Amino acid sequence: MSLGSRRMRVLAGCALGVALAGVLRTSAAAPGVPSLRVCADPNNLPFTNTRGEGFENAVADVLAHQLGRTVEYYWQPQRRGFLRTTLQAHRCDVVMSVPSALERVRTTMPYYRSSYVFVSQRARHLDVRSFDDPRLATLRVGIQITGEDYENPPAAQALAVRGLVNNVRGFPVYGDYSQPAPQRTIIDAVAAGTVDIAVVWGPIAGYFVKSVPIAMRLEPVQRHDGVDATPFAFDLSIGVRPDDAPLARELDVALRRRAAEIRRIFDHFGIPRA
Repeated sequence: MSLGSRRMRVLAGCALGVALAGVLRTSAAAPGVPSLRVCADPNNLPFTNTRGEGFENAVADVLAHQLGRTVEYYWQPQRRGFLRTTLQAHRCDVVMSVPSALERVRTTMPYYRSSYVFVSQRARHLDVRSFDDPRLATLRVGIQITGEDYENPPAAQALAVRGLVNNVRGFPVYGDYSQPAPQRTIIDAVAAGTVDIAVVWGPIAGYFVKSVPIAMRLEPVQRHDGVDATPFAFDLSIGVRPDDAPLARELDVALRRRAAEIRRIFDHFGIPRA
């Protein structure tokens, strides 16, 4: 398995969720109007859902409008095999927010960069910024885990290499799929004091801290070179099939022309950018 493939799975698990059986296709295309076919998860806020409430839904709408198209979705849970059974199976032409270095797809220019963040209650004044902070040995630490047989997210690796495992609580990145926002559980745990601090993929943290009743603090995770094998910040692009260079070029132009509008979307959703 390539590094790019593993990284995609790790990020897809953290920056994305899991949903309904993915065979539902919806289309807003009017007769004669071309569509921008997007494969996405139907229950994965803050990224996408079937009601169009995620920031990737909003970005897709902006890009489709720039291209003179309408958005058509193919809904499928973003688990193992997602690219193979969606984009590579020609069920769609676009996957939003893939790592810019991802193999097996052609990627557009990066349109945002985000990072993992430490999340804590502001009133606690923890101000943890690194896994080398000695307080992590005694704090209850929440992390996102995949629960699968491939790599866990970077936080799990960083804590393990430092021998910090006894006070760690894992929260599945897929969450309780019966709930409308499966990935917010880890943020609720910090707000409730079930854990003292959590390490969360930035878009998830930034979005859900806005809806908890107490003030929260987000600090980007700082990497320790020579200790941490995996980075904590990533450039994100749009993925298309390797042979679809024309669509990638069109999307690059649209991303440049609508960059200010896309930035406003990120601000509205509270997405931290590195």
